[in-house]
Parts: sequence; structure tokens; C-alpha cells
Amino acid sequence: MKLSTKGRYGTRALLDLALHWGEGLVPLKDIAHRQEISLPYLEHLIAPLIAGGLITSTRGPQGGVSLLKPPEEVKLSEVIQLLEGSIAPVECVDNPDAYPRSDLCATHDIWDEVRKAIDGVLESTTLHDLVERQRQKWNLNLWPDHRKNNTPKKDDNS
Repeated sequence: MKLSTKGRYGTRALLDLALHWGEGLVPLKDIAHRQEISLPYLEHLIAPLIAGGLITSTRGPQGGVSLLKPPEEVKLSEVIQLLEGSIAPVECVDNPDAYPRSDLCATHDIWDEVRKAIDGVLESTTLHDLVERQRQKWNLNLWPDHRKNNTPKKDDNS
């Protein structure tokens, strides 16, 4: 099962906004540059997020976008639902009538468990959680040899 670029890039754009929470409007071109997403595609991704009430947009030279709620109040389940729709791996999980044997099918139960597991992760993860993870990754990258007994990296000439 894969998320489309809508889900992946949209989540990255929202993470970028969460990283800049409280700084005012963020120009889309800045997000596009930092996240390496084409500006036209980013503009396409923003529309459902605005319609879903996650972000606001202001046009003009001083315009940009910003989150409508604090990052700790935005769950990834809400983001993915707006951008991707259902996370069910097969149609019969959301619509048992699509497959008349759903109630007799053991694989249906597994696909439902998969959906519940994914939903549990997305429901329990907020943009604030992503911000914290991102900051941790940035800090770890400052010390690339942090896993090697905290010893400094030696030059090849040593």
C-alpha cells in the first residue's frame, strides 16, 4: 500500500508550516523551495487543505499560508483523509456491500486490521509530533557519528 504524492507532499508542506508556526504567513514559493515541490503542484495540494479548514491563505505580495490550528491539534489522520480519502487497503473494508462475502472472508478481517493499525498511527500522530521528530533528525545530522560511541570522525589520512 502506498500513499500518493498528494499525501506525502501535502504532509511535508504542513510540516513546513508547523515548523514556522507563529511566524505569520509563509509564502508558498518558500515552502516549495524548502520541500522541493513544484509551486504549481503545491498550489494544487493546498486547495483541499484550505477547504478542509486546516490552513488559511492570503493572496498578494505579503500573502502566504498558515495553519488555522496549532500543530498539536492537527492529526495526520485528518491530513491524509483530506488529501487521500480512505486509507483502507481494499474497498470492502469501507463498503462491505461491495463484496457480498465480506462477513465470511478471513482476508477481509486482515485488511480491516491493517486499516485500523494505520489509522491508529495516523490518529495518534500530530504535526507537533512531526516537528519534534524533524528537529531530532536535524540535531542528529549535526553529529553524523553519534552512533559510533560518540567519538569524532577520523580523517582518512589519519
